[in-house]
Amino acid sequence: MALLTCRGLSLGYDGKEILRELSFEVNAGDYLCIVGENGSGKTTLMRTILGLQAPLKGRIETGEGFRLSEIGYLPQQTVVQRDFPASVWEIVLSGNLGRMGARPFYGREEKRRAREAIEKMELTPLTRRCYRELSGGQQQRVLLARALCAARRALLLDEPVAGLDPRVTAEMYEALERLNREEGVAVIMISHDVEAALRYADHILHIGDEVYFGTREDYLASPLAAGFLKGGEAK
Repeated sequence: MALLTCRGLSLGYDGKEILRELSFEVNAGDYLCIVGENGSGKTTLMRTILGLQAPLKGRIETGEGFRLSEIGYLPQQTVVQRDFPASVWEIVLSGNLGRMGARPFYGREEKRRAREAIEKMELTPLTRRCYRELSGGQQQRVLLARALCAARRALLLDEPVAGLDPRVTAEMYEALERLNREEGVAVIMISHDVEAALRYADHILHIGDEVYFGTREDYLASPLAAGFLKGGEAK
């Protein structure tokens, strides 16, 4: 059974539909990119997957012992986040808060998870550095390590390379690919960078006036992909 299955979802606000009858699934180890024009409903879908709003219709199912609360989330970074006055260790460790229940202090297991996440993101030399002193790329890797502390099986990322220069963007994509291919982490990435989506993802969810869900190869062969790429939305 899939980790995450969306069946017949209709999404929107105040009873007004943005998306209708959306169905797709994410299996362990999948790399899914969600693409579409601005205003097509990508953010609404993200909020629904995270449980921040309910679908108008349809349902989201989970399998293999997976829970929606176990999705590690990397949001778009804001100016306030970039200037956060905490150490790398403190930020990564805080990714464990959702699993601590009523306990007021971090335990041995939470600290172990934080150390492992820092090592995987190659941040060990920066552990005690202040987050706001880091480069944009380093900050994104810190936030990705934090998301890994929250969940090891699935990550949801909203425009993770927005505002990064080409070199750092490539490094970020390489880190995600390593987590996906070597660690088996399912990646669900919302992106305007369609060229990168087609390079790294194995499945594509295209939402808008038309909806497509399937393999990258089938998407590339479809008229929908040709029209989308030609329209310049990949930029």
